[in-house]
Amino acid sequence: MTANRIALVTGANKGIGLEIARQLAQAGVQVFLGARDTARGEAAVQGLHAQGLAVRTLALDIDNPETIAAAARIIEAEHGRLDILVNNAGIFESADGPPGMASLDAVRRVLNTNFIGTLGVTQAMLPLLRAAPSARIVNVSSSLGSLTLNGDPTSAYYSAQFIGYNASKAALNMLTVQLHEALKDIGIVVNSVSPGFVKTDLTGYGTMTPEEGARLPVQYALHAQESGRFVEPAGISPW
Repeated sequence: MTANRIALVTGANKGIGLEIARQLAQAGVQVFLGARDTARGEAAVQGLHAQGLAVRTLALDIDNPETIAAAARIIEAEHGRLDILVNNAGIFESADGPPGMASLDAVRRVLNTNFIGTLGVTQAMLPLLRAAPSARIVNVSSSLGSLTLNGDPTSAYYSAQFIGYNASKAALNMLTVQLHEALKDIGIVVNSVSPGFVKTDLTGYGTMTPEEGARLPVQYALHAQESGRFVEPAGISPW
C-alpha cells in the first residue's frame, strides 16, 4: 500500500530527482520535494500540482545543516514519521578528474555534497524513519562507485576516472552497507540504486531519459523487500 506514505526526495527540483518525485506521487505517496533553490522547487511543485499530484516543496540544502534540521522538524510536526527517503541530491565538478590532475577544491566539494551532505540528511531523518512501520532508504548511486568496475580494464567504466565523484559514490555505497547492518533488525530496507546512464544537467549526455532513470529508484522506494544491495537496470552491481 502506498496511500498515506510520506517520502522525501533530495535534489528533486529537476532531472532524475524530479521524476522520482513525480512517479512516487503518481503511486499515491505524499512527497516532500527537497530543493536547495526555493524558487526552482516551487516551480517544479506547481508543475506537479497541475497534474493533480500531492507534492510540496521543502527548502533543503544538503550542504547546510540548519536547513536539514529544519526540514526534519517540518516533517515531524506534520506527519511524525517518514516512510521513504530518497538520497538523490548530488553534484559533479568539471575540475574533477584522475588522481594526479583533479582539483582538490573540486574533489572536496563533491565529497562534501555527495557523501557528507547525504550522511547528514540520513542522520537527521533516521528518527522519523524509525517511527514508520516499514521504511525504505534509497541511495542514488552510480556504477562509477563500484571498486570492482573501476579496477576492471574490460569495464565500460574503467576509463571514467573522476576521483572525487567516483569516491563519493563508493562512500555512498559504504553508507548503504553500514546502514543495512545497523537497521536490518528493525526492518528498515536500505539499498544503493544506480539509475543508469541518464542524460541530465549533471551529465550533459546519456542513453536514458530522466523518466527512464527514475523507474528503478522508485521501484526500490516502493517495493523493495531485500536490503543491502547495489543494483542497476541490468541487475546486481558489484561493490
